[in-house]
Amino acid sequence: MVVAIDPAIISCYHAHIYYDDASRDTAARIREEIERKFKVEMGRWREAPVGPHPQSMYQVKFDPEEFARIVPWLMLNRDGLNILVHPETTDAYTDHAVNALWLGEKLKLRLDVLRNLKSG
Repeated sequence: MVVAIDPAIISCYHAHIYYDDASRDTAARIREEIERKFKVEMGRWREAPVGPHPQSMYQVKFDPEEFARIVPWLMLNRDGLNILVHPETTDAYTDHAVNALWLGEKLKLRLDVLRNLKSG
């Protein structure tokens, strides 16, 4: 028998908004709108791959209570950008590899970086 995991273990969510040179202006516009419309904590611009992320991106951190507002907005307003949304629990690998939601193309993450990592 499989035991259900209580979603209460999710401390927050991260949305990783990926871009390249051609789509950076679009990413900047979306970033400004997110900051204006939602209760979030914005991560810095990452102009090169970092951690498991295969291309340039920035992170948007938000509480579970904000999920139902921001994720549908991202679905409708991502303007062609690829976005990874994942929960933040104590298992970074599973958060990114198993329990992730993709908007747009599912990119190949460098999951080996997270295999033995525990987020906290």
